[in-house]
Amino acid sequence: MITYLRIAQIIIASALIVAVLLQAKGAGLGGLFGGEGSIYKSRRGVEQTLFNLTILLAVLFFVISIASVILQPATG
Repeated sequence: MITYLRIAQIIIASALIVAVLLQAKGAGLGGLFGGEGSIYKSRRGVEQTLFNLTILLAVLFFVISIASVILQPATG
């Protein structure tokens, strides 16, 4: 059971990294300092879906991490 949780955790972590990297705005140096898109605008379409997917993946990662700690056999 722990093995399956660890595999799922690795897959979700990889997907979470990809989702966060896809959200990067302003690939140029100006984007780092807020030069591009510094005015708030609402997310729409694919941007909103990607944002919701990122939140879902983060929650799943957290839940699986807690579950793997709870289900881990006690050694000592």
